[in-house]
Amino acid sequence: MTAEAVQTPVNQTIERVRRKVDDRLARFTDSRISPVDDPDVVTGYRTLRDFVMEGGKRIRPILCYWGWCGAGGEESGEAPAVSAGAALELCHAGLLVHDDVMDRSDLRRGRPTVHRGLAGSDLRPAGQDFGRSAAVLLGVLAQAWADELLGEVEAAGERVHAARSLFNRMRMEVISGQYLDILARVREGMSVEQALRVAHYKTAKYTVERPLQIGGVLAGAEPSLLDAYSRFGLPLGEAFQLRDDVLGVFGDTAVTGKPIVDDLREGKQTALIAYAFTHAPAPQRDRLRAWHGNPDLDESHVAGLRQIIVDTGALAHVEELIDRRVGRALEALRSDTIPERVREALTLLADQLTRRVL
Repeated sequence: MTAEAVQTPVNQTIERVRRKVDDRLARFTDSRISPVDDPDVVTGYRTLRDFVMEGGKRIRPILCYWGWCGAGGEESGEAPAVSAGAALELCHAGLLVHDDVMDRSDLRRGRPTVHRGLAGSDLRPAGQDFGRSAAVLLGVLAQAWADELLGEVEAAGERVHAARSLFNRMRMEVISGQYLDILARVREGMSVEQALRVAHYKTAKYTVERPLQIGGVLAGAEPSLLDAYSRFGLPLGEAFQLRDDVLGVFGDTAVTGKPIVDDLREGKQTALIAYAFTHAPAPQRDRLRAWHGNPDLDESHVAGLRQIIVDTGALAHVEELIDRRVGRALEALRSDTIPERVREALTLLADQLTRRVL
């Protein structure tokens, strides 16, 4: 690590990494054009490229980069962690496109979701079906691009192999977490513990733990460092998801980029909702059952559901769960295996991720 890099404030380094990842993504996606000259297929490719480039906070690439630095990777040049982080971002984009199809969401990052944008103003069933089907294909394309870009990472062969193994495991984990999430919509009720299990696989491993470890193995991380990344990343990732659940009910559309009513209207099963159902008296439980997941949910009933969540202590309980997990994550950073500058960066990121200011 150069003396100049050490002197650079952490927040400036984070912004520099974000710019480098954006530049890598732009160069990669600009070079991937449709092999078919049909103008509508070309539009589909452009739609995916725009979705990747316009928005997104690059959380996973940033964590991948600090995982690299923690294992001795230099904070200079086009680090292998930048390309690996860009591959993580393409994987993330594909998963988001599919997630929006499954949730029938209309907005993402303050813009129409990919399937809504492709359907455009065509409200006919055929038009809506086209939008969803085309989005599924583009989500698969994003995953193919992620594999291709990961294959371009320049590092020692055994390190690239280790990174690819973690990358593949991460995808199995997040898909399993998503599967648990959609199962919760058809199963009868969900406990707080079950909701946390979904968060563990769908978010914690995929958002924090694996990106740190992928960056780490590219720089030759020892097992003790990878273990420290797990002890930091898993509780922080769960806290990140819990904060997302709170914002999904009490947040601001200008911050979240999607209508606040969506999570309640879709009947999203979260620790917040699970606790409220468990602790609500019968009349409030009946109202929860009647309106949580109801497609006709309006703002007046949203206000009523929010009040039930507060009155049952669900909001306070989830805030406590967040605080406890952040505390565990910060405790893990005291490990001597994590260099001081990386501890400083991860401490800052832990605060930003759980307050959602990154």
